[in-house]
Amino acid sequence: MSLFNVLDVSGSAMSAQSVRINTTASNLANANSVSSSANETYRARQPVFAAELNKAVNGEHSVPVQVLGVVESDRPLNIEYAPNHPMANEDGYIFKPNVNVVEEMSNMISASRSYQTSVQVADAAKMMLQRTLTLGQ
Repeated sequence: MSLFNVLDVSGSAMSAQSVRINTTASNLANANSVSSSANETYRARQPVFAAELNKAVNGEHSVPVQVLGVVESDRPLNIEYAPNHPMANEDGYIFKPNVNVVEEMSNMISASRSYQTSVQVADAAKMMLQRTLTLGQ
């Protein structure tokens, strides 16, 4: 594996973790939103990652990360009886997102650390390339 491939893999990892952090931020921003119907309620979203399988099958050692998309959670929404709430439906219920704040915070920490690790890998590869160029001096 060449050092340029290392930069490609770490770059794709940083891009994937950036999507993960943005999705987590969106989930946290909407965690306390309220709606009067289940159809209008925000649902937690999670990115789906995959290694580029074709490259792995063909024997390449550097397999970048691919973001397949962002999917909505199918966990049930939080329904609360609050007849005095301005957003309550005719039965007195409000609907809250299915966002687990503790889970989202741990996702954010994990994504941040993964991003930092990818940056360190890219820096190490860059330093190795620079030292390789100075060998002939």
